[in-house]
Amino acid sequence: MSIRIYVPKDAAVRSIGADYVALAIEAESAKRGISIDIVRNGTRGALWLEPMVEVETREGRVAYGPVTVSDVDSLFDASFHMGGQHKLSLGLTEDIPWLARQDRVTFARVGVIDPLSLADYQEHGGLVGLRRALTLEQEEIVTEVTQSGLRGRGGAGFPAGIKWRTVMATQSDQKFICCNADEGDSGTFADRMLMEGDPFTLLEGMTIAGLAVGASEGVVYIRSEYPAAYATLNQAIEFARAFGWLGDNVLGSGRAFDIRTRLGGGSYVCGEETAMLESIEGKRGVVRSKPPLPAIFGLFGKPTVINNVLTLATVPAILADGADAYMARGVGRSVGTQVFQLGGNIARGGIVETAFGVTLEELVNDYGSGTLSGLPVRAVQVGGPLGAYLPVSSLNVSMDYESLLAAGGMLGHGGVVVFDESVDMAQQAKFAMEFCAVESCGKCTPCRLGSTRGAETILKIMNGEDVQDNKKLLLDLCEVMTDGSLCAMGGLTPLPVRSAMLHFSEDFDRRARA
Repeated sequence: MSIRIYVPKDAAVRSIGADYVALAIEAESAKRGISIDIVRNGTRGALWLEPMVEVETREGRVAYGPVTVSDVDSLFDASFHMGGQHKLSLGLTEDIPWLARQDRVTFARVGVIDPLSLADYQEHGGLVGLRRALTLEQEEIVTEVTQSGLRGRGGAGFPAGIKWRTVMATQSDQKFICCNADEGDSGTFADRMLMEGDPFTLLEGMTIAGLAVGASEGVVYIRSEYPAAYATLNQAIEFARAFGWLGDNVLGSGRAFDIRTRLGGGSYVCGEETAMLESIEGKRGVVRSKPPLPAIFGLFGKPTVINNVLTLATVPAILADGADAYMARGVGRSVGTQVFQLGGNIARGGIVETAFGVTLEELVNDYGSGTLSGLPVRAVQVGGPLGAYLPVSSLNVSMDYESLLAAGGMLGHGGVVVFDESVDMAQQAKFAMEFCAVESCGKCTPCRLGSTRGAETILKIMNGEDVQDNKKLLLDLCEVMTDGSLCAMGGLTPLPVRSAMLHFSEDFDRRARA
């Protein structure tokens, strides 16, 4: 009987040599006459331990990492394929403290299963939610999602059930489910990891959404910089069709739902829901004015549910376990779990899924073990490039929608980017304006011109020119962008700028000429 060895095939892990490690293990096992079966799974998300190789034993899966090609010989010498001890031994994977403390719902199967094995998927609870949904009426499915308290994980935090109910109640000959997988925020990678590590979960969530609102077609809009996720998801769709899950007769129910993918247009603003719709329709990715809302007049003018990858991928667990089980997690109106992504200057970067209410301090200094450089933390940006910069004094903030809003920030897609004391916060504020200037769709003046003038004004401050007057001018400009921009691109760009000026004013004032 072959020994099952898991070597991740996630893009991040492949970038540091996982493919070569897999080939080396295969070659060495053949040389030694050891029969093995290599499974290319997704990453568990403990990126500082990657490439992390796991071996299936009677006691459970035993992990080793980080493994390089040069370690393979000594691993076999230590009988790692039987769970033997080695300097890279991490013990039972499930007992690794960093993983054991998490509460994985959306990411429950990521890193555990073969991403493209439907048998593996079902063995670990896949399709339970969909099979239950097929026994329910549309109203019952929508009610379950509404009662669970699930909110959009793409950034806005809008209740998913309310959006679904609107689409369900709107009469039309055609409706769509659109998954926004245009994950463009700096410091975010959860969508990609899920699509590469457990694509069937996303497909199941979209199918349940289609049954709930009466849609027969789904579209996944994937950013063009994610070729591996795009390929994996397309393979998963083909397997699901062959299985009888997608198509004209979903699992023999007589109900139709199919999914196709669309590569993104390469623009950050296409992550805005209406710009995404324009891009899917083959047009330039420009933001639409609202109303009408996409739930009523969306893709090709039809009622459309637009949800993020993590939102839709959470739905199967809600249908499988019930709304109450999901609502039991979290705090206040922020219920369930959030997939936090730790990046930047951090010692232990990766994925942390846990209930809302964990503090930023716990994420950065406990899970993340502080900065990679070893220097003190100075700032943490939460919520992507348009999120606020929080100082060390704010690290005790609860990581939920309402608490972060009260602290002057936003949760966004759950990205957490850490900076040490060497960071220049005036430079970071300038970057926010420059980012907006480059990525703006150009439709509205406050965003298009405001960002350019904002970057110019910060440069003047950095050069010591009329610092106080230019700071006042910059704040006025931020107010115009916030109040006058058509979408969140221009409307939120002032958030990192204002927070940098508020919490790190010394980086602006020290530049004033004597």
